[in-house]
Amino acid sequence: MKATAQESQSLVLIVDDEPFIRLILRHFLEREGYQIAEAQNGIEAIKAFKQLHPDIVLLDAIMPDMDGFEFCKQLELLHCSKHTPVLMITGLEDQESVDHAFAVGAMDYVTKPIHWPVLRQRIKRLIEQSQLQQKLEAVNVELQRLVTIDGLTQVANRRRFEEYLKQEWQRMKRDQQSLSLILCDVDFFKLYNDTYGHRVGDRCLQEIAQAIKDIIKRPGDLVARYGGEEFAVILPNTDTEGATNIAEKICHAVRTLAIPHQNSQVSPHVTISAGFTTEIPQPDSDLEEMIAAADRALYQAKAAGRDRFVQNILLPGSKNSC
Repeated sequence: MKATAQESQSLVLIVDDEPFIRLILRHFLEREGYQIAEAQNGIEAIKAFKQLHPDIVLLDAIMPDMDGFEFCKQLELLHCSKHTPVLMITGLEDQESVDHAFAVGAMDYVTKPIHWPVLRQRIKRLIEQSQLQQKLEAVNVELQRLVTIDGLTQVANRRRFEEYLKQEWQRMKRDQQSLSLILCDVDFFKLYNDTYGHRVGDRCLQEIAQAIKDIIKRPGDLVARYGGEEFAVILPNTDTEGATNIAEKICHAVRTLAIPHQNSQVSPHVTISAGFTTEIPQPDSDLEEMIAAADRALYQAKAAGRDRFVQNILLPGSKNSC
């Protein structure tokens, strides 16, 4: 396996068992400005592919040990091969061989003896198509992200919250694991907006969202903006003790921000109230009831004086103050 260090942005992996063919392909493609790596059979090519992640594979169809068709099958199993086109070089131009090449994942083919202008254009076209596809997928990923993110606070929006809660509810029901849900409300936020103005109010929500995000570390947990000044936290595989710990940290983190709120009736600074519930979903249990239980707990936290959290365990429950 060889590779040259050139300035070209595209790397071509040449896979052929004949050294002379590899040599003339290398010379031709280096003149075109490509970087080159070589392998003499499919087994060596798979190793090279994993190491180098080439932009295109130029592949001989008939080789010992592992031929081009089997190489394509193995390549399909690699996640990193998703965008890499395979251009097969074959001396077989019968319909069955061509169909076989496309069936195993080759994007195009050229026949021997190689017609060099055709090879040049097909390599260029396949690389350009691959790069365009990657750009389009990146744009689609970003668009998908944008439709699930709250524009102001940069946490998940209500739509994403509802999708994810349903997903995790079903997963926890299947696995019979605990699911916790925390609902939070910024205390006296209307008074805050009336006092300081909506632009300052927006910055306040941004700081609170970031403070909550800083607490929620696990990839499977989700922070969302539930409403105007309301936030929600979904905690899969989290029991009552774990949810209590998170709710307490959220209350403390918002208090620690020390954002002035001169008209708050509970503190000279912005505070937050939270209600949470924990459940192991059962076949006859109701997701909407779980949301309602967390909402009741939030209401109880407000009624008890705000700047605290309350737990609702969907049974005659206990209260906790932070």
